[in-house]
Amino acid sequence: MLLSDYISELRSKSVTVIGVGTSNTPLIELLCREGVSVLARDRRSREDFGPEYDRLSALGARFKLGPDYMRDITEDVVFKTPGVRPDVPELAAAREKGSLITSEMEMFFEVCPCPIIAITGSDGKTTTTTLVAELLSAAGYRVHLGGNIGTPLVDKVPEIDSSDYAVVELSSFQLMTMTKSADVAVVTNVSPNHLDYHTGMDEYIEAKKNVFSHQGRDGLLVVNADNETAFGFAAQASGAVRTFSRRAEQANGCWFDGEKIYFCENGEKTILIDKSEVALRGLHNIENLMAAFCAVVDFVGIDMCRRVARQFSGVEHRLEPVREVGGVMYYNDSIASSPTRTIAGLESFDRKLILIAGGYDKHLDYSSLGMAIRDRVKTLVLLGATAPKIKEAVLAAKNGAQPEILEATDMEGAVKLAASRAADGDIVILSPASASFDMFKNFEERGNCFKNIVLAL
Repeated sequence: MLLSDYISELRSKSVTVIGVGTSNTPLIELLCREGVSVLARDRRSREDFGPEYDRLSALGARFKLGPDYMRDITEDVVFKTPGVRPDVPELAAAREKGSLITSEMEMFFEVCPCPIIAITGSDGKTTTTTLVAELLSAAGYRVHLGGNIGTPLVDKVPEIDSSDYAVVELSSFQLMTMTKSADVAVVTNVSPNHLDYHTGMDEYIEAKKNVFSHQGRDGLLVVNADNETAFGFAAQASGAVRTFSRRAEQANGCWFDGEKIYFCENGEKTILIDKSEVALRGLHNIENLMAAFCAVVDFVGIDMCRRVARQFSGVEHRLEPVREVGGVMYYNDSIASSPTRTIAGLESFDRKLILIAGGYDKHLDYSSLGMAIRDRVKTLVLLGATAPKIKEAVLAAKNGAQPEILEATDMEGAVKLAASRAADGDIVILSPASASFDMFKNFEERGNCFKNIVLAL
């Protein structure tokens, strides 16, 4: 559907937008500029909005604010923020009365004029998404990068041509109600995550499936053959499937033999690149690289894949080198909001580390992290709501050696404790295995706080 047609339909309807945050603010601006009457609903007060309230009001937006912001939803079309579950009582009641419940990303999938490549997974989404965009850009395509990576795209639609590519990172929150899938869908892996939001693992998995489940025969699904759940998606795909693996040769896709990455298509095997040439650190990033290759090799070519792999060194807050102080190297891995992500970070180094971990509790199992910490950590500094759970997991693990366990009340205290235990040649890494919301707005704020403290040492 053309954007103009979509907007034309909205002009004759009542519209409300729930949550005036990063994804929905550009949506409100677009709708208001196009003459759509919009009621913006948000928990914040008028004072909390500050100048943004006046700016959106000047465009024509009306507001319903405060604790009762979701009361009496009677509008024809409801754009909800990803953080609000689609089955909350207020939305369920509105749906029963005939309201259409949708989202900014669902609208984008309806009106985007170019092919969409979407990446989801429990870990590795952002790095893989960024790699896909880098590969396409290096090959000369115009790329529109956004979604869960932090940039809304629906307001950019007027600038997008049919020859461009849209590359989007999608969370389970965004995917939960999607009824369209991307032209190319990538699932990096699926492991327990966001169980504080979802009713359970089954719902989380079903949400992830929406990245490909509405594809036709011309779609492409890329999945991790080493991840049981993700690999299980392959049998349910309507279109072509490519797989990637660190364990075994793949008939269609990429694999890593410990030294080299290979690509195979229709029985023809090609060496893509030697591990020693890859700029990214860590075996988990070899997986991300293979996933990105599988998604775009048809459009980009193998030579360009090699060139980007040699140059791309990573994304901020993902095993990001911060500074060396007195022979001690500090790394920011604030993106690691799950045990599996932190384990991957620990496995990226050839020595025992000093680890800073802990944060908001998403109701995850930390037993595997406890075992990894005993194998790969010599000093553990804990903070935040999950500190007791991580400590308990480490003490319960029977393998390896128990590390020294210290506790801090804030990030500054955690960094100073870690620094006090570090000697020449040591590595200190912030890799929380937990979300940030108990102390910080998001993982970026947490990572920046860590970096600022390290830079001040």
